[in-house]
Amino acid sequence: MTRRASDRSNGLSREQRKAELIAAIEQQRIDILVAGERWRHTSASLDGGWQQLKRYRGLVYLAGGALLVGGARHPSSLIRVAKRLVAGGLLLDRARRILQQLS
Repeated sequence: MTRRASDRSNGLSREQRKAELIAAIEQQRIDILVAGERWRHTSASLDGGWQQLKRYRGLVYLAGGALLVGGARHPSSLIRVAKRLVAGGLLLDRARRILQQLS
């Protein structure tokens, strides 16, 4: 069989395969759009917090600098405050886990 004859006999299946591939690509595009929308919806609160932090960037830098200077002048008080923050965080985490078990 010549090449031209085999192309004609496989023409319909080739067109069907092409249509299937195009449909698969369209479905993948739709899936990507849906996943992107879910991602935007899920990360909206985090993005809002980041924008709020960027809005007050100067104040954050000023507060961080003040804490750094205070910590350099009195390191023992900085260590004490850090220990209290860690203990408070651990207590909050434990309370959250206990509340989840109760509900």
